[in-house]
Amino acid sequence: MTTSTTVGKPRDPGTSPAPAPRRRKNLLGRQPLGIVFSAPYVIFILAVLAFPLGYAVYISFHDFFFTAPGVAVERPFVGFDNYAAVLTDPDVGRSFANIGVFLIINVPLTVGLSLILANALNRVTRFRTFFRVSYYVPYVTASVAVVGVWLFLFAQNGLVNSILGPLGPDPSWLVNSGLAMPTIALYVTWKQLGFFILLYLAALQNIPEELYESASVDGAGKVRQFWSITVPSVRPASFLVTLLATITGANLFTEPYLLTGGGGPDGASTSPVFLMYQEGILQGNPDTAAALGVILVLGVLLLAFLQRRFIGGKDD
Repeated sequence: MTTSTTVGKPRDPGTSPAPAPRRRKNLLGRQPLGIVFSAPYVIFILAVLAFPLGYAVYISFHDFFFTAPGVAVERPFVGFDNYAAVLTDPDVGRSFANIGVFLIINVPLTVGLSLILANALNRVTRFRTFFRVSYYVPYVTASVAVVGVWLFLFAQNGLVNSILGPLGPDPSWLVNSGLAMPTIALYVTWKQLGFFILLYLAALQNIPEELYESASVDGAGKVRQFWSITVPSVRPASFLVTLLATITGANLFTEPYLLTGGGGPDGASTSPVFLMYQEGILQGNPDTAAALGVILVLGVLLLAFLQRRFIGGKDD
């Protein structure tokens, strides 16, 4: 008596294996709970950033003006007329030139001083917390209070001119068309330094100490270790600091408004954001102000792209 069985029977090489069962795709992703936690932040970004930016683009292409609530008026489409008016305005060109001076001074100083001070603070053993808090205090202090100190220091009869004596500039720092924006750049560098030092301190914690020990055994000094180990290791942090400092400079408003009384002397410290405030709020031209804002956003995006291209957010 014979029986047939398929157990142990080899598979015919001409037949294909049975297809694996398809997994049902989850529209909410692998971790649906993550959407719940991120939803408030996404809503905040859409409401505070995305919608205003999109509405600004809409305003920039129309003959737009403010009206009383509930009043319906015609706001015709004007194409690129608002952009043409902005780009041909000499005050706009000068404001961008002022920001260029600011960034040339502020960004290198911010990156260099933040990295050097963070590296020094990372190696301090005594009073470490005191020094870190000391550098961070100006960042969290109200601008109005700190501006009062700088006005006292750099006024015509201020402390700095009293120390310099005949070497002090005349007219003084903040009323001098050639020194107003550099002085503001120094102020912003000093005030924002504590925040960027913390960013670099976080990056320095990730550098293995064995790298420094090996370099020391090979005879590398402190300066050589700094340039060959520290600087390349914190390259992503340097990109972030450069980007944030650029964004801060592009959005400069409070400092010129408080230090120079609103862009003085004679527009030497006027920024594009301050011009947007003047055009859109004081003069009632939100369409040209919106066009200026869109141009500013595009300029910052271009700078961010160039920084990403030449500085990079990670090592090669």
